[in-house]
Amino acid sequence: MARLQENFLERIEAFCDRAVEVANALELKKVSRRVVDQVLACGTSVGANVFEADEAMSAADFVKCRCIATKELNEFRFWIRLSSRREWIRADRLQSLEQESVEIKKIFGTMISRSKRR
Repeated sequence: MARLQENFLERIEAFCDRAVEVANALELKKVSRRVVDQVLACGTSVGANVFEADEAMSAADFVKCRCIATKELNEFRFWIRLSSRREWIRADRLQSLEQESVEIKKIFGTMISRSKRR
């Protein structure tokens, strides 16, 4: 039972693709493997949890998956901000990705609050 619109799922996929690109760029810069793995894990986990939520078995499961995706977005945002501060990747390259993470997080927040009200 799909709950989410296809264009939103595509937006999430594009976000995850960009997260992979950041991880690849960090790897090319010879940044610690631990950091690269963290960026890759939390950035792609957003997509995995959104797709899991799309086929959630209950409203509670839907909310749980959304909450996890929100936490992963927060962690991803931390790592890209660190990457910018450390100048591993230029800040202007990461700015739109950070903004996208904030926008997606707001969408998740709305979905979570609406689901909880029902």
